[in-house]
This record gives sequence, structure tokens and C-alpha cells, in this order.
Amino acid sequence: MTSRPFYWSLRRELWENRAVFIAPLAAAAVVLVGFVFALRDAPDLLARLPALTAAHAAAANPFAEVATRRALTAIRGGLILPYVAAGAGVMVVSLVVAIFYALGALYNERRDRSILFWKSLPVSDRTAVLAKAAIPLVVLPLVASLIAIALQILMIAIETAVIAGSGQDPGQLWTLLDLPLLWLTMPYGLLCVSLWQAPVAAWLMLVSAFAKRTPILWAVLPPAAICLFELVALHSTHAWDFLRHRLTEGFDVGFSAAPTRPTNAFGIQRLDPLHLLTNPGLWGGLVVAAALLAACVWLRRRHDPI
Repeated sequence: MTSRPFYWSLRRELWENRAVFIAPLAAAAVVLVGFVFALRDAPDLLARLPALTAAHAAAANPFAEVATRRALTAIRGGLILPYVAAGAGVMVVSLVVAIFYALGALYNERRDRSILFWKSLPVSDRTAVLAKAAIPLVVLPLVASLIAIALQILMIAIETAVIAGSGQDPGQLWTLLDLPLLWLTMPYGLLCVSLWQAPVAAWLMLVSAFAKRTPILWAVLPPAAICLFELVALHSTHAWDFLRHRLTEGFDVGFSAAPTRPTNAFGIQRLDPLHLLTNPGLWGGLVVAAALLAACVWLRRRHDPI
């Protein structure tokens, strides 16, 4: 596979699927509007922070210490939560876009018969499939990270102006947020999710390659039937536990597994790439993803339009 056909195949996918950019941007716009409405509470929360910090340090008994610690946690949470919600909102929307993109990646071109045109071009089926797979596995995580970081920069610029306008020192907010750490954590976490869920994306693309109608049912019903059969026949939930682990724990697998590790202001444990790279589930999933994508290439080469 040469780089030039792959590059133009990727450009074609982005041109035909503008939701890759539009949906995360729309989510960012919604978050920003909500954040602006919620800014009325920020100066008051920040004004209470120094007094509560001093009261917590000077607490004379355990009850006063617990009370002031809870109040500090509530205030810090109120200041930090919008930034966490901004990143999480953009990431969740990007994940939804990735699901629907993968389900339609090969199905849509067979349904509207554009596959006849694309097969007439000097681009191999392998190049076409890999370009499609790169959208949910590489492009969307990158786009989500950049949009989330840009959104948070805009949010903190607006909040800094509001706090400075109220006569307070916005430096307290910058110290509290520790945004550089969050800006490192988000792309890294999305990379972990992308690698961990690669077999899920490949399965959705495989369904898109062979389904003649309603690919979402073909994607969901076989795993659901296996889980239901195991529950009824064997009274166990191993299949469901495996699916849940693969679907929901991609973010955690790249961070420290030790429960005693300290967390930062966002409650995030220490980044641990070694824990990710030594996880056998990661490499097993990538092997399965490669096999499913190879099946997608084979099906695209042989299947006719719907």
C-alpha cells in the first residue's frame, strides 16, 4: 500500500463524512453556552476558597476538619466540573459518531452503488478499508482531543475575564485546574480507548461489509443472543462481563492499576503506558481487529452492490 492512494482515500472519507468534525464542534458549542450561563457562580465560589482553605488548616477538631474538607471539595468540584464535562462531552459525542460511521462505512457505498465507481479507481480494497478504519481509530480521537482542548482554552479565557472583572485574582483558578495535565490526559486516554476498542470498531465494519439491511441489528443481536443463551442455559454472565470489559474499560487500562496511587485534582490516576502495553487484552484485541479488517477487505472485494 503506497501512501498517496491512502492519503486521498482518507481525504475522500473526511469529505463524505463531515459529521466527524461537525458533531464534536456542535457538542463543544452546547457545552460553551451552558458554561457561560453557569459563570454567575464562579466569582462567589472562588471568593470563598481562601477562607475555607485557612479554616481547614486551622481546624481544631476532627468534626471541623471534616466539615471544611467537604466544603472545599464542593467548591473545587464546582470550579473543575465544567472543564471535565467539556472534555467528556466532546469525547462521548465522538464515540457515538465513530459507532455510526463504522456501521455505515462499507454498507452505505454498497447501498447507493457508489462502490462501482470507487472500484473503478486505482485504489486497492485493502487501502480503502484501512482508510475507513483510520477514521474511528485515529482521526476521530485526534479531532476530539483538539476540539476539547480548544474548548477548554476558550472556557478558561472567558472565566478568567469574568473573575478579573469581579476584582479577584484569577491565578487561583489556574492553580486549581492544572489544565496542562488534563490536556495530556485527554489525548492519551483517547488513544487508550481507540486501541482497546479496535476490535469493536472492526466488528462494526465487518457487519457493514456483509449486512444487506439494518446493520445495527446485525451488530447487536448476535452478541446479545450469546449473552442471553449463556444466562439462561448456564446461569453465568462470562460473555456479558467480557463485552462490558471491552466496551467500558478502555480509558482505565492506560492508567495505574494500583488503587493506592494518588490522584490529581480531576480524580485521575497516574498515567501508566507500561500497564497499557503489557496488557495481554490489548494485543489480543489488536490481533482480532486485524483479522476482522482482513475479512472486510475480502468481503469488499467480492460483494456486489445491494
